[in-house]
Amino acid sequence: MRLPQWFAERAEPISDDGEIRVSTLELFFDLVFVFTVTQLTTLLTDGFSEDRFVGEGALQALLVFGVIWWMYSGYAWLTNTIPPVRAARRVLLLLGMTGFLIVALAIPSAFGSGGPAFALGYLLLITVHAALYLQATTAFWRVVPFNAAATTLIFLTGFVPYPWSYLLWAGALVLLWGSPYFIGQKGFPLRGAHIVERHGLLIIVVLGESVIAIGIGAHGHAGPGFLVAAALGLAVAACLWWAYFGGDDETAAEHALARRDPVSRTRLILGAYFYAHIPMLLGVVTAAAGVKKAVEHPFAPMELGPSVALAVGIALFLAGHRWYRRVLGLRRAPAPLIGTAAALLSGAVGLWSAAAQLSALLVVLIALLVAEHRSRAVPALDNALDTVGAAPDHHPGR
Repeated sequence: MRLPQWFAERAEPISDDGEIRVSTLELFFDLVFVFTVTQLTTLLTDGFSEDRFVGEGALQALLVFGVIWWMYSGYAWLTNTIPPVRAARRVLLLLGMTGFLIVALAIPSAFGSGGPAFALGYLLLITVHAALYLQATTAFWRVVPFNAAATTLIFLTGFVPYPWSYLLWAGALVLLWGSPYFIGQKGFPLRGAHIVERHGLLIIVVLGESVIAIGIGAHGHAGPGFLVAAALGLAVAACLWWAYFGGDDETAAEHALARRDPVSRTRLILGAYFYAHIPMLLGVVTAAAGVKKAVEHPFAPMELGPSVALAVGIALFLAGHRWYRRVLGLRRAPAPLIGTAAALLSGAVGLWSAAAQLSALLVVLIALLVAEHRSRAVPALDNALDTVGAAPDHHPGR
């Protein structure tokens, strides 16, 4: 079949060292994807109030996130290889955004009647993704059957009873994540600065959406208790921002990736930006579900589900951030395991008071940030003293 000229354009070759920046269309795309991610909060909060087994909402959120994160990463790598600089590519990317919007709207009922709608949106996603990637390489045809089979399994979840629907979701996840082991992983060059910038913007938008959860939890009320809890929730989100962006990690990450050859660079990106960002994003979503419940009755004891969600969410973010730094060989935060453990223990405080748990988490995060700031300052001071000590000793008359 002969394709129209406006579509059949080939991707322009870009040298391995030719860096590109994130376009405004990609940021627009990410806004829709983040709405999709924050819809997972609905699955979690519904699980707090409905008569379901403990962790069912978390299991659903995990399965859905695994499916949508796979495709988001596919689009991030796609625009890294084929920048959306032509009108045809932009139109196709906008269609992909439509797919994510359909997926997002179907998430609250994805394990029931919404399964076919979710599959319809996902079908649009994989079709656009394949259409764009095939402009760069026909080898992408090997990926299409796996994506199509996973979409089919998701479609069938709307027609089978519990627990078979969970097995179909799990099968779809295995097909997607296991596909590289069947089709081969030869790798291809990725541009590090673009990946770093794209995921940094994604974290910012996800944190912003978590703040919106505070407003949703208000239900139109703005009493003194809510204002206190809202301020604490915002301060916790600000600490997470500071942990990710407060230092020079982004610049250091770009340098770490730039020093590597294309194959090892791709492996680092897989570890730091595909895998390590999973607990960070899930952590923000999970914590947002807890904050949403906390601001409703800030000075009352929290139920077990929301208090655990808030504690586990912050712990997940800290663990993912440590993982991210470790993969890239960046400076590690002091006592990260102690901070993660303290975040988990805050769940017990939440059973006494929601505001108290938010305060405890804020204290833990501030302590970690202060300790990290001091650890950065000490080597800088030592280097300065070494420089002074190494300077030639000039005295008059010598």
